[in-house]
Amino acid sequence: MSSIRKNPKTPAVAKTAASSTRRRLTPADRERQIVEGAVTFFSEHGLDGQLRDLARQLGITHTLLYHYFPTKQALIERVYTEMFEGRWKPEWEALLDDKKLDVETKLTQFYCDYAKVILQPDWVRIFLFSGLSDRYITDRYFALLREKLFPRLVRETRKFRGVISRSKPTGRELELLLGLHGNIFYMGIRRWVYGQAVHDVQSVVISDDVEHYIHDKVLAYLLSVSAVIDRKLITKKV
Repeated sequence: MSSIRKNPKTPAVAKTAASSTRRRLTPADRERQIVEGAVTFFSEHGLDGQLRDLARQLGITHTLLYHYFPTKQALIERVYTEMFEGRWKPEWEALLDDKKLDVETKLTQFYCDYAKVILQPDWVRIFLFSGLSDRYITDRYFALLREKLFPRLVRETRKFRGVISRSKPTGRELELLLGLHGNIFYMGIRRWVYGQAVHDVQSVVISDDVEHYIHDKVLAYLLSVSAVIDRKLITKKV
């Protein structure tokens, strides 16, 4: 992203790009152009960026932008739907519910695939910008995680410990779990916010090295649960 700012288009290239942008598009294509442009714009300038600047960057009028998205909130909602809710995979739920796989394998496979989705510059930066702004995207996404993911992870963690209880997770259980979840996300923060490589990996591409890092984090998490989950729950069935 910094390289884009440091290397402005030459006048000829800029003129060609502007002409291409102004060409007549179908309503569906124009809407797609706006949404994709908004993702890039918000990831660079934050959710407080002005739509007039977005329209200028897209080479369209402010009026045309509002024709497709009457309010800024409507555009942010669309970005959330496409980038966050829309990228959630039902297959992840099926994987974690699979009784044929052991817990360590489930969590490792899940987080390796999950990382492919979230460890992207636009995803990471928009999520953080939302947390620093109105928290609309972060609040909705955490609500999704509390519904679809965290209960499954708590269940699988207890299963690893030999616990069958369905009682409400303790604060210590949730903190340990959020430590694992946040640890995966932090790989993206280091790369796409701090601009630091993930050890010897120059970009957060899910290579064999990154898969090893994720497996190490999962294993460390599972080995820590014995100090957190009450031993009295081990034989308790609810």
